[in-house]
Formats: sequence, C-alpha cells, structure tokens
Amino acid sequence: MAIQRVKSKWAKTKVLLRAEPLRERIPLTKRWNITDLAHMLDTYAMVYVKPDQGTFGLGVVRVEKRSSDLYTYQSGTLLQSFTSFEQMAASLRKRIGNRAYLIQQGIPLLTYEGLRFDIRVMVQMNPKNEWETTGIIGRVGHPKKIVTNYHSGGVPKSFNKLMGAYLTESQTRSYGAWLAELGTDVAKQLQTEYPRLKEIGIDIAIDQSFQPWILEVNTLPDPFIFRKLEDKKMFRRIYRYCLAYNRRLS
Repeated sequence: MAIQRVKSKWAKTKVLLRAEPLRERIPLTKRWNITDLAHMLDTYAMVYVKPDQGTFGLGVVRVEKRSSDLYTYQSGTLLQSFTSFEQMAASLRKRIGNRAYLIQQGIPLLTYEGLRFDIRVMVQMNPKNEWETTGIIGRVGHPKKIVTNYHSGGVPKSFNKLMGAYLTESQTRSYGAWLAELGTDVAKQLQTEYPRLKEIGIDIAIDQSFQPWILEVNTLPDPFIFRKLEDKKMFRRIYRYCLAYNRRLS
C-alpha cells in the first residue's frame, strides 16, 4: 500500500486543530483574504503569507506593519515598502493571483549568531508499527532570506548546539524530549484522518519565551538533511526506517 501524502497545509492544520493539546501550539492561521490580513497585522505586526501547497519555502512572503504609514513585504531577497495598507495589499493580491494561500501569525524566532533558526522534527512509523521521533535538527536561515529551508540557503545545525546557546545541557535534553513527544502527538492526530501516513517532518518555531509553535507539517520530509550532521547515527536510523516502510529514496 502506497505511503499517504497530503499536500494541503490548510487540510493538515484543520486536523491538528481538532486536538485541544495541539491547538495552543498552532499559530493563528487563516485562508488568504484582505480583511484577515489587515486584522492579523494589527494584532501581530508580522505575518507570513504562504501557498497552501508548496515545498522548500517557495512563494512564502513575510508581511510587516512597521508603523501606520509603513508596510513591507519580503519574498526571497526582495523587500518592498509601502506607505499604506491598501498599497501593500493591492501589490500582494497581484502577486498571489488566484492561487490558494494562507496567512499565518508571525512567530519571532530565536537566533544563532544573529541569524534566525527553526527546528525540523522527523517522526516515522518504526518497524514495530509505532510512531517514533527519529530526528531533531535545527535550520539556520540565510541572512538575506525569510525562510530557513535548506533548499533556500538555510544551514542545518545540531539542535543541541543551537539550544545550547540558551539552555544548559540537561535543559536542552529535556526540551528535546518535549519536542519528540510533541512530534508523536502530531503524527497520531494526523493519522486519525490520514491512516496511511508513515512519516512526517514538522517545522517548529521556538519563540523568545521558548514556547514551540507548529508552523507546518510535511508528509514528504527530506531525510537527507540529517546527513549534514557530524554524528550520522540519527540519519542511519531515519534511513533504515524509510527502507522498512518502502519509501523510495533517490
């Protein structure tokens, strides 16, 4: 039986929102429309506008309300400024066109050497047919870009190294265990709707108060990012599980 893939970020978010313990870990997310964009910018000052379907961070736009007469948005390395919400929204509407997009509450990320980073949590069905978190890795963003994806210039880094700048060794270990448990909780909840899932990659933002936020879930996660770590033990286990449930790896 083929491994299940779910492309729509909105569909996956709706399933996760059904679970009360996960709900508080999900940034406010709405389908793209101008009214909600205005309201969310008033509330959060920064939001991400991203395609409902897409990978590698392509098409993601960071939108900011810097003052009542300064709005900006950035996609890739291009930053544009506007003197009113209406100007900015018109430009953004033109860029998006008729494609399905989402608006997500912006989470101010922790930084490493001045660069923002987020966390990828890999969760797989193990040979005992149980969900297991098999890998946790950090992704440090390119200084000129808004996304941390490896394919968009992000640099993979050890979770322990990144969090070690903020937490003690034992605190980092405990935090990693918390994320591992969160990962299996997400997988189990998604499985209620998508029973043929075998693996997920969860993108998690950690805010200034060390609260984890589930940004999105990928059902075709890249296992090879873990090969970039110095210690290959994590990658070897991930690879072994992929082969066990017949994922085709190029």
